[in-house]
Amino acid sequence: MDSSQNDGLYEQLLHPQSDGTVPLSPSTESRNGELERVLSDVETPLFHRLRKATMIESKLLFKLAAPAVIVYMINYMMSMSTQIFSGHLGNLALAAASLGNTGIKTFAYGLMLGMGSAVETLCGQAFGGRKYEMLGIYLQRSTVLLTLTGVLLTLMYVFSKPILLFLGESPEIASAASIFVYGLIPQIFAYAFVYIVTSDRCRETWRGFSVQAFSGLPSFFKLSAASAVMLCLETWYFQILVLLAGLLENPELALDSLSIW
Repeated sequence: MDSSQNDGLYEQLLHPQSDGTVPLSPSTESRNGELERVLSDVETPLFHRLRKATMIESKLLFKLAAPAVIVYMINYMMSMSTQIFSGHLGNLALAAASLGNTGIKTFAYGLMLGMGSAVETLCGQAFGGRKYEMLGIYLQRSTVLLTLTGVLLTLMYVFSKPILLFLGESPEIASAASIFVYGLIPQIFAYAFVYIVTSDRCRETWRGFSVQAFSGLPSFFKLSAASAVMLCLETWYFQILVLLAGLLENPELALDSLSIW
């Protein structure tokens, strides 16, 4: 898609029709028309119609799903590559990386990403109400809240060794895991800006920094906390499993085995 088509697409998104609906791009309309023609062509055998319709739908779904698939693959590759290199250092290093990645980092990742996902709900409402400037306000408000949350999570990272010892983990593994998570502290604050995307075509959604970002933080926190809990519930069960594995008779071997999942 060239720059002129991109400009037209952003123009359609930022300037809906009078009835509030967003007009479809010419390429989308042509694909929809092609799909309707294929399905309504009774002279073509049913199998051929279904095959052509499947190809059309697959191309549309691939364009939508491919970016998300790439993001998830890169996200998991970071943790997987870290544990692969840690495994070459020895059992203790692999156990520490497994405990640090899953027992500590995943908690911060789920919390920050869950709280940041509240922007999706609010920005969707603001866009539907044509309050385009509020998208930038919500973005700033989320960044402020996530930065404050990152400060609290930094304390958990700093005191990770006594926390792990309190939970009954092995002193050697707790000490090595704490050193591992110290290097992950900058990653916490990276989560605060993970949703920021800049583009000169979306200038109507960004009016610069505003003091409104500091207003309404309590209500924004309630929505963010609810989103964070829903996301964290999906990962807490595995974190508990990893922490319990560290309490077994041979914690290094148990944590090493759980790093392969």
